Amino acid sequence: MGDEHVIVDPSQDVVDMSKVYTLNETAAFIWNELQGIEFDIQVIAGVIFDNYDVEFSQALMDATILIENFSKEDLLES
Repeated sequence: MGDEHVIVDPSQDVVDMSKVYTLNETAAFIWNELQGIEFDIQVIAGVIFDNYDVEFSQALMDATILIENFSKEDLLES
């Protein structure tokens, strides 16, 4: 929507607008990169490392935070 990156949870084919999640540009980029693939923390850290000017240790910490945030909002499937 505009310059915003959002995820809307279409529970049971009904859009619940109370479940709208806003992502910053980096989180949206990573979200798009991970669509349709199986991934773990190392894969996410690799995406961050390959696309941003950070050390791998920082990418791993950022990936951990991202997974925690996505998990907290139930945005990940097992």
